[in-house]
Amino acid sequence: MRTITFFFFSALLSTLCAATNEPIVENPKPTWETQLQARTFQFSVPAPRGQITDRNGKPLAQTRVSYNLALQFPTPLLMSDEKARLFAKQYITFAQGTLKHPITISDQAIVNHYRHRGLLPLDLIEDLSPEELVIAQRGISPYLTVRPTYFRYYPQNSLASHLIGYTGRQAPLSTRLIENKDFLFPETEGREGIEQVFDSQLRGRPGNFFVTYDQAGKKSSERTAQSPVPGNSVITTIDQDLQSLCEKVLRENCKRGAMVFIDPTSGEILAMASQPGFNPNAFIPVVNPKVFKQLTKDPDVPLLPRAFRSAYPPGSAFKTVVGVAALESGLIGPNDTFHCPPTFDVGNVTFHNWKKVDAGKLNFVQAFTQSCNTWFYQCGLKIKAQPIIDWAHRLGLGRRTGIPLKAEAKGNIPDDTYMLRVQHRRILPGDIANMSIGQGDILITPLQAAQEMAIIAAGGIFHQTRLVKQIQSPDNKVIAAYPDRLRANLEMDPNVLSTLREAMVDVTEDAQGTAHRAQAPGIHVAGKTGTAQWGPTNKQRTAAWFIGFAPADHPQYAFAAVYEGEPGDNNVHGGSQAAPLIGKVLQQLFTKQKETPTIMKAIPVASPNNSTNNPLPVPSPDQSTEEDLSN
Repeated sequence: MRTITFFFFSALLSTLCAATNEPIVENPKPTWETQLQARTFQFSVPAPRGQITDRNGKPLAQTRVSYNLALQFPTPLLMSDEKARLFAKQYITFAQGTLKHPITISDQAIVNHYRHRGLLPLDLIEDLSPEELVIAQRGISPYLTVRPTYFRYYPQNSLASHLIGYTGRQAPLSTRLIENKDFLFPETEGREGIEQVFDSQLRGRPGNFFVTYDQAGKKSSERTAQSPVPGNSVITTIDQDLQSLCEKVLRENCKRGAMVFIDPTSGEILAMASQPGFNPNAFIPVVNPKVFKQLTKDPDVPLLPRAFRSAYPPGSAFKTVVGVAALESGLIGPNDTFHCPPTFDVGNVTFHNWKKVDAGKLNFVQAFTQSCNTWFYQCGLKIKAQPIIDWAHRLGLGRRTGIPLKAEAKGNIPDDTYMLRVQHRRILPGDIANMSIGQGDILITPLQAAQEMAIIAAGGIFHQTRLVKQIQSPDNKVIAAYPDRLRANLEMDPNVLSTLREAMVDVTEDAQGTAHRAQAPGIHVAGKTGTAQWGPTNKQRTAAWFIGFAPADHPQYAFAAVYEGEPGDNNVHGGSQAAPLIGKVLQQLFTKQKETPTIMKAIPVASPNNSTNNPLPVPSPDQSTEEDLSN
């Protein structure tokens, strides 16, 4: 590492010292009078950003050395503006012809640089290709030099892009006169995701070195005062293989959607995918305007992290909450039955079941398995709204999870306060009926839904949902740790949990279940489908859900998937679109576990600077929610 560091600084200093020939002396401009006196400049060198890795130390974001072709003006700086412009144009033309690479730089930019920052190289081409670098390093001209800089690099391209985020230049280099501690090249800062939230930890400490000029303006000496210290690394809870699998399934099976997997025993997020995604490398060193316009104008909004920044009506997936509230209240028992007709009247409003036939009398497990709306209308009206609201909040819905990412959606669980503010009335029986099937003003995020499933899978133990495990220094010392933390113990009745688990398994395995396509060979999958509409009537979309956990008898994974349908498409359902997404992941996940058994919790301390890929030089009331029985 010391050798590489020495090489980096040697190359940097060589760049500054490259030009020694003197041009024709002109009468100096007053602006440069200070440059004709003996002076020592202290220059700052940005530090390489620390890595972002998955739970096993696999790199998701790194820093690499990039090489720029730069023009070094000769000292002393005695040319007129016109002479400096012609001098630069001569070598720019030469470089373009030699490297076959277009160079666009205005005359004014050349003159401004020469007047104010002529001691420093003027970058002509950023991030030379390997072929260009070979040619440039041969020494195509004494004034055209190659100088190393640091660039951010995302080795997995678009993988986990919404979580990692991206970086951008903090600010362009100043065009004023050089001052002490000016940076040799711009620092970068996090603009989204983990890159933004943990920017101060990732950034590191700049280095500096001194360059001395004599009274004639010629360089007389230089010395390194301090090497930059690389930033700390952020170790996430993400499993790169599972994240990759989730993104692949989403990419191949839907235009827009999201999927989240959580370890219910610890609250750690193992995968959190949004479709479509984007490649953060497109933002390095600066985003291409055409690429940015394409991303921002895309109607599918690829920059939107749907998993945690979009909230949807949950539809029948919310029946897990209603079931818990009903059974825990004691007002509904496992064997209590309600008639399940095609329609049910609340006052002068008719509410519908998704089935067009009478299903007869059903108990909770049967009604949950078949997702009978009219059963749940009656259930909700019997227990009233408050138990449903209370249990929704206790299970983490309508509240941010607290993950360290900005703009996490809160969602919404409507209560009297909300209804008075928005509808200017309290909750009415029709609102309760809507709430009982996850409609009305209820909104939740895929992340919240997966968190809810993790709590139920853990028997009511609410582990704080986490995305980051720890912060490590370049020498692998733990700077900050975020261990498992119990957020609440909901003290759920074991009999309630057993009944709910039975019902959720029947959803995937019973002949009348709605999610046969979520099955995985050799394990029992517990889950619940949901289908709900949202948006203006003429552009209404359908959100298809599947949430649950697996294996049902000893849960390793809690999950949620959302499939966004096209506007006006009425053939989108939780059972036919969302359940298969989870099924495809589980099938591969458990097949792989049988072939190569792994223990998800055996997480080694990552060694982010030892990666072979790391080139760092230093470390409406009628809301029918039809389910699909296809298998």
